[in-house]
Amino acid sequence: MKAMLSKAPGGPHTLVLEELRDPTPAAGEVLIAIKACGVNFPDSLIIEDRYQFKPPRPFSPGGEVAGVVEAVGAAVTTCKPGDRVIGSLIWGGMAEKVVVPAVRCTPMPSAMPFDEASALVLAYGTSIHALKDRARLRPGETMLVLGAAGGVGLSAVELGKAMGARIIAAASSQEKVDLARRHGAGTGLVYPPGPFDRTGARALADLFKGACGEGGADVIYDPVGGDYAEAALRSIAWQGRFLVVGFPAGIPKLPLNLALLKGCQVVGVFWGGFTQRDPNGNAANIAELMRLYEKGAIKPLVSERYPLAKAGAAIARLAGRQAMGKVVVTMD
Repeated sequence: MKAMLSKAPGGPHTLVLEELRDPTPAAGEVLIAIKACGVNFPDSLIIEDRYQFKPPRPFSPGGEVAGVVEAVGAAVTTCKPGDRVIGSLIWGGMAEKVVVPAVRCTPMPSAMPFDEASALVLAYGTSIHALKDRARLRPGETMLVLGAAGGVGLSAVELGKAMGARIIAAASSQEKVDLARRHGAGTGLVYPPGPFDRTGARALADLFKGACGEGGADVIYDPVGGDYAEAALRSIAWQGRFLVVGFPAGIPKLPLNLALLKGCQVVGVFWGGFTQRDPNGNAANIAELMRLYEKGAIKPLVSERYPLAKAGAAIARLAGRQAMGKVVVTMD
């Protein structure tokens, strides 16, 4: 099989395509012939040794795949060869085949294409955990979504809309805001590129406050970080919930006096840790996502597709914060 490998720490340009032996599933494992692999921000971190997990090299990046079961190990009863499944990993997905624990395989709806399937579990799994388990978002509440046109941002917009919230989409261009509005946001705003000096930070905070209105945002979904985090936090409602999701713009330093004055919560969202600590809760969330997909309430937007040989370019595209929706690597 072919696999895109990280053999030394570095950026996407350091990845190399090589031929490897096909893996063999052990007891409790499933061998998947991969059709598509979703690209996510952690892929850019893990190849540079900047992620919380550091796999031994060589390894393939890629944390979510969709494909067809080719073989199963002993004691696997949840799927069989020929089944179409979504596999959730931490790395290993940018290859033609991969072995995945059976407990991390989810059956695909019959009408779901492989590229959409590979773009669903991580982004929407993160967002449903964030909105349902961490923020306990309620119908009628106002939610501000930063980076609203990215993979996780759009998933938060769609899920927030499905949960009955009023969604304000914030993004770096009008094109991105318009995309988020087509996916369920009621209003939106375009924020300028950072970093910001004190005057710029104050202007950015005023921009968020103006969009959220006098009452503020009950929930803020922040997969961006950097200077945007504090400015957004200043627009939060009394007893609001600020969801810490990711940091492509840098890890922010929040003044905790704001949390005191607003009576608000700053809530961490670590979906990977949640899946390990509460697999039953995660399974229930994934089942709910599949129901929402089949109802048409959510639908991953796959905006760009790259062949396996150009997986490095796919990661670079996402890391550069240029993509809208999801970027996917395909094996065919």
